[in-house]
Amino acid sequence: MNDDLWKRNEVESPCVKLCSVHPVERICVGCRRTLEEIGAWSRMTPEARRAVMAELPGRAARLSKRRGGRMGRLEGQ
Repeated sequence: MNDDLWKRNEVESPCVKLCSVHPVERICVGCRRTLEEIGAWSRMTPEARRAVMAELPGRAARLSKRRGGRMGRLEGQ
């Protein structure tokens, strides 16, 4: 069987199709990239994309704090 048919030359991406920008941190809650990184992604070199992907796990802590919700409103009273 020839596997060449199934090899694809796609841009590496950390996208998980959960696109929502955190209002304070200004990063995507799905892939943790900045809006600038997302916009430039297709023009970045593979090395530059890998460098950004290496930073993404460290950004998770920026999203772990909840914005408040009901408990935040109750605490403010």
